[in-house]
Amino acid sequence: MYQIRLRALSTFLLLVPLALASDHGGVGSRAFVTGSWSLVQQGTTGVSAMQLVVVSETSAVILDKVEHNPLMVDGHIAWGAELNINTRTVRVLNPTSNTWCATGSFIGNGTLVSTGGNPIVITGANGLQAVRLFTPCSDETCDILEDPTRIRLTSPRWYPSSARLSDGSIIIIGGSMIGGFINNASVNNPTYEFFPPKNINGRCFNGLQIPMQFLQDTLNANQFPIVEQLPDDTLFIAANQQAMIFDWKTNTEVLRLPNIPNGVRVTSPFSAGSVLFPLTPENNYTPEVMICGGSTISDTQASNTISAETPASAQCSRMVLTAKGIAAGWSVETMPVPRIMTDLILLPDGRVLIVNGAQTGVAGFVIPGVEVLHEVGNSFADNPAFTPVIYDPSAAAGSRFSSGGIPASTIARMYHSTATLTPNGTIMLAGSNPNTDFTEMNSTIKYPTEYRLEFLSPPYMSQARPAYTGLPVTVDYGSVFRLSITLPSEAKNVSVVLMDFGFATHGVHMDQRSVKLVSELSPSKETITVTGPPTPALYSPGPAFLFVVANGIPSFGHRTIIGTGASPPVDEGAIANMLNKTSDPSAEASPSTWST
Repeated sequence: MYQIRLRALSTFLLLVPLALASDHGGVGSRAFVTGSWSLVQQGTTGVSAMQLVVVSETSAVILDKVEHNPLMVDGHIAWGAELNINTRTVRVLNPTSNTWCATGSFIGNGTLVSTGGNPIVITGANGLQAVRLFTPCSDETCDILEDPTRIRLTSPRWYPSSARLSDGSIIIIGGSMIGGFINNASVNNPTYEFFPPKNINGRCFNGLQIPMQFLQDTLNANQFPIVEQLPDDTLFIAANQQAMIFDWKTNTEVLRLPNIPNGVRVTSPFSAGSVLFPLTPENNYTPEVMICGGSTISDTQASNTISAETPASAQCSRMVLTAKGIAAGWSVETMPVPRIMTDLILLPDGRVLIVNGAQTGVAGFVIPGVEVLHEVGNSFADNPAFTPVIYDPSAAAGSRFSSGGIPASTIARMYHSTATLTPNGTIMLAGSNPNTDFTEMNSTIKYPTEYRLEFLSPPYMSQARPAYTGLPVTVDYGSVFRLSITLPSEAKNVSVVLMDFGFATHGVHMDQRSVKLVSELSPSKETITVTGPPTPALYSPGPAFLFVVANGIPSFGHRTIIGTGASPPVDEGAIANMLNKTSDPSAEASPSTWST
């Protein structure tokens, strides 16, 4: 494999205020199209969309848990599918291990890496230490590849998070050693590891997991921690009520941040949504994070004293991650309705869509030995949040939320629902399955297994849109390339936006990102010259979708690879040590599915 060539990082000093940041993080005012949205229900997902990730300009991968989905593959039930976004048809995929509550990130060469999961359920193999690889292809012959004898995690992980790093590798953080309603000290996995394995942060960690004190401090509600890569090559990590800045290269907690305000918990089972606002040259790529929803229920409260009718939090908390912003602390706003298990989706015009989830209760469903008060069928939540909300981070405080012109869905998107931006600019809504197994639509369960797809179209979808050609297959850091463009008449405010749609599961969007590139429109307005991202920390090596945006109207987002397209660095010694110190989980007897 080839090592990715890293260019020198620009100076991003986290603890020094950045010159061009505005009072609200330098997001800056943006044009966007007003008017009515549209919502269509079209197509089905084949398997319930617990995990959803766009892998090409035309397709998305959908992963479920191992359950009795009607879709079959190789003579057994299926729990994976590839969706053609244009035709709304599905092609069955065949992972061999249980993907229940796994995470996913792309590496630098464009391969999707799914990690973690659940022990054997019905069929398949133990997924707790699984590493699954999927490389998109154009001829619909590609499938998910697994080889636990050679490729596996160093320890079991249920509900972990992941992030792509500046060298094109990924970091996998936290989770539990086995399944259950909430984390606790007996099953906590307070470590992180890398794929491919690294020899980093001490000889005893060569290729193995590395302890992280933060994951001890944030018990019990720290599953699926929120992770965002920052432009100075550190990570923002939040779990439960706490947050920090972490240096993955030195295994150092750089700074413990102020707690999430007002006692709100933001990670599973009190799941909030989060987003890193667009990074732009105008705001000097100043990072600002926002976390919306969650719950104030105690993480030590017995499950049978928690009610599915307890209101979730309506709080949105923003923080600019500079010295000045951290000193100012979190700024707090209130959503129109409270939400648990919500998805926050970055749009190409710089706004954020808040969608899916419930207004009461917590994430989870009835399992042996674990129930809550007033559960609804199997669900630990109730009162779906049917109406999406648009959030404009550049608007004045008090006027950032709006649902004007946005149609409400009639489909409850509860636990195990997902959403993602698509390359053509629509938002795809899928999933919802707060049940231990597949439940028919005509069953007596109030929130059955959901296969129906919806597509939400912002007003810009009905406008004359920009178009372009000439995007290179790979875009290296600081490289200059030229696009041939066609713009709507009277086009102004033309910009180029690079986006990672992220890997969506449980309201968490691994690696979701928006970076505005430096560009210059020709006098004829027929070409635009674009400069690639300045550093790998600003946009990690890997896949991206590039939009030309004019007057708030985006083009189709064509796919490229940022960097050289090479695989991340491979340390054969670290891999050998990992294989020597761990065993093939598929060859072992699986532990019990549930731990209470």
